[in-house]
Amino acid sequence: MIVALTGTPGIGKTSVSKILEKNFYVIDLNKIATDKNFIIGIDKDRNSKIVDIEKLNDFINKSYNKMELVFVEGHISHLLKSVDKVIILRCNPNELRKRLSKKGWKKEKIKENIEAEILDIILCETVEILSNKNIFEIDTTKKSIMDIALIIKEIVQSDFCNVKSYNIGNIDWSEEILKKFK
Repeated sequence: MIVALTGTPGIGKTSVSKILEKNFYVIDLNKIATDKNFIIGIDKDRNSKIVDIEKLNDFINKSYNKMELVFVEGHISHLLKSVDKVIILRCNPNELRKRLSKKGWKKEKIKENIEAEILDIILCETVEILSNKNIFEIDTTKKSIMDIALIIKEIVQSDFCNVKSYNIGNIDWSEEILKKFK
C-alpha cells in the first residue's frame, strides 16, 4: 500500500516523516524526483522544480506497489495515481504564515501558500484522484510533530477505518479569506 503524506509547504511533512521512519518505510519524493532525473524544468516565478508526474508515478508504482506499506512524503505526492491513501497535513493560515516567515520565505511565496491552504487546493486535487474514504486530514496547528506522527500511526493501526475525526471536511479555513475584506 502506498500512502501519500502531503500538505502545503511548511506544514511539517518532512519533520513528521523523520519520526515515521522509525516504524515505517518512508521515501522522500523530492529526492527521488531529483535523483532519477524526473525534473523537466524550473518555474522561475515560484523558484521551484517542475516534475514529470507521469514518470515519477510510474517509478513509484513499479518500485513500491508490492510493499505492505510505504509512505511517500512530498508536496506533490497526492498527485500520484499510484497512491492508495492520502494523508493531508493542514495548518491554520496564521500559524502557517509564522512558520514560513521563520524559514525566511519571501512575502509573495508565503501569500501564495497561505491562499492554497485556505482554498483547500491540495484536498481539491486529491478528491479528483481518490475516493473520499481514502483521504484523511490532520490539523497540525496546535500539535507537536510527535503528536502528528502518533495520529498517523493510529490511522494506520486502524487499517484506515473508523477515524472519523480525520476524515475530510472537518478542517475549514475559508473564513480566513474574509478577514482580508474587513
